[in-house]
Amino acid sequence: MDVPDSVVEEVVMNVRSKKINGYLPSTGLPDARRAIALKFGCKEAPLTEDDIIINSGASGSIRMVVETLLNPGDNILLPSPGFPLYECCAVSHGAECRFYDLVPEKGWEADVSKMDKLVDERTRVIVINNPSNPCGSVFSRTHLLEILQFAKKHKLVVVADEIYANITFKAKFIPIATLTKEVPVLSIGGLAKQYCVPGWRVGWILIHDRKQRLKHVREGLVRMSRLILGANSIVQHSIAHILHKTSAVYYKKFNKQLSRQAEAFISTFRNKKVPGLRVIEPKGAMYCMLEVDAKAFVDIKDAFSFSQKLLLEEFVFVLPGTCFRAPKHFRCVFLAPEKTLREAANRIREFCMRHSKKGLVEGKKVDTCAER
Repeated sequence: MDVPDSVVEEVVMNVRSKKINGYLPSTGLPDARRAIALKFGCKEAPLTEDDIIINSGASGSIRMVVETLLNPGDNILLPSPGFPLYECCAVSHGAECRFYDLVPEKGWEADVSKMDKLVDERTRVIVINNPSNPCGSVFSRTHLLEILQFAKKHKLVVVADEIYANITFKAKFIPIATLTKEVPVLSIGGLAKQYCVPGWRVGWILIHDRKQRLKHVREGLVRMSRLILGANSIVQHSIAHILHKTSAVYYKKFNKQLSRQAEAFISTFRNKKVPGLRVIEPKGAMYCMLEVDAKAFVDIKDAFSFSQKLLLEEFVFVLPGTCFRAPKHFRCVFLAPEKTLREAANRIREFCMRHSKKGLVEGKKVDTCAER
């Protein structure tokens, strides 16, 4: 997975022009904002350049949205498991986080039936992350409509973290803003994931507000943008080319390769072939979650201890689910080459066999990577 050559060439050409080194408008270069609006707007969810705010990465957009929408004492609904930056930003701003469950048995769909009890008069926002980090899930049209109905009922703003938009291989990505004219949606996106350039630090907010209910929020976002004076000028001058001149072949190859890499890793764990582990198969993004059954092991008490022992014995690093409020799981990233992913999966399998009660009963002995 690598940045397209055409993108690199465009950036280099712009740098050599020596004409793009100055400050830009705090909300972003007008040409770049128009290019983003053209790329992501459509008949069902139209956008103009005035609906776009460019930030220093999607993380900059997350902080701006959270601090604009919430006052101290307000609360925000966040997915569990979920990307932890929302909680960090909300808590540091004096807001309260309330968590709704994503159900692994339902492909990590939200448990909408239990969400009403989380809402009170200080609830302002519901965040969705689709496709999901850390789950690798992709919400269906039906499920997105359920979430929109809930948001409409409680008059909530939907913050849609769509940084992995169109990075799918077993489902179709549907922007939630295309399904509603009533519910205001702030969609967060950026260049980092689709173009493999997380260090370039350019993200954005798309303001979908067909009924003009976010007038003051829009003004607040513009004011917040002035705190930092905008994102990377070099990359902003290249956005139009990146979004509209990158070959369609690149996007197809990207998703096909990601699908192969996902398959190379998760095939080892299907049908509970590895004792103590259950994989929840991803449909998009770059991640999958594996559930740890601690009862299946002799000396592993939870997913956190699993991840620590795995690193020490097999030199395989996985992120414990406690980072995402999923203490029974760990997250894997399948961006490495297929050969490396298969090797990692095999090491995890051998680790499980070595520590499992079943392996102990059967008298199986597998050397650790450290021993080898």
